[in-house]
Amino acid sequence: MQTTFRTENLSVFYGKYEAVKNIDMNFPEQSVTALIGPSGCGKSTFLRSLNRMNDDIAGSRITGKIWIDGKDINAPGTDVIELRQKIGMVWQRPNPFYKSIYDNIAFGPKYHGIKDRRKLDEIVESSLRKAALWDEVKDRLKQSALSLSGGQQQRLCIARALSVNPRILLLDEPASALDPVSTAKVEELIIDLKKELSIVIVTHNMQQAARISDYTAYFYLGSVVEHDKTDIIFTNPTNSNTQEYISGRFG
Repeated sequence: MQTTFRTENLSVFYGKYEAVKNIDMNFPEQSVTALIGPSGCGKSTFLRSLNRMNDDIAGSRITGKIWIDGKDINAPGTDVIELRQKIGMVWQRPNPFYKSIYDNIAFGPKYHGIKDRRKLDEIVESSLRKAALWDEVKDRLKQSALSLSGGQQQRLCIARALSVNPRILLLDEPASALDPVSTAKVEELIIDLKKELSIVIVTHNMQQAARISDYTAYFYLGSVVEHDKTDIIFTNPTNSNTQEYISGRFG
């Protein structure tokens, strides 16, 4: 399977502290990669590095490379706004803008220069359909996004990320604050979206990782201990540390 992007000897530092250590990973097209491991092991730091969200953290720095389309995203002159259009991100807790449902979705396309109302209408509908939310909100697009339930707000945030047509979607525990029904809807959505995107998800939920991912990487103390197809990680890991974490004996 063709690789969408990859990291090469990637390390992330906060001051002198090395939070992520020398990671080499490939992310295939049309697949879901789950990042698992104990709290504080570097999963979210690694995820944020993939679209340069760590740039906003004082004292952070990166060594190594992150390659997409043959270019290192940390190279001087990289257009970070364009990069984040290509590599979207959804956070742990829903964070809709204090705007209408429609304007939440239209915000990104407008920012990137799309002004035609008909085109914006098409993008809003398409994005909400991709996020499996259109039928629930199509009659109240002018209402505040904050009027939606937590699960709907999270799918709205996914639709907002999709509105600028990314190739890669980063998800940082997107269902951890949701009820089981909403979690199931988000998981179904992720499985459907991988037909078009590469998805990387941080999750503490082992069952969720097993259900939705094609590949799994086990992080521990800032390093990737093991990275393989999900069925191998969960049924026949090569590292005893991975086996102990998967089975719940530590972590």
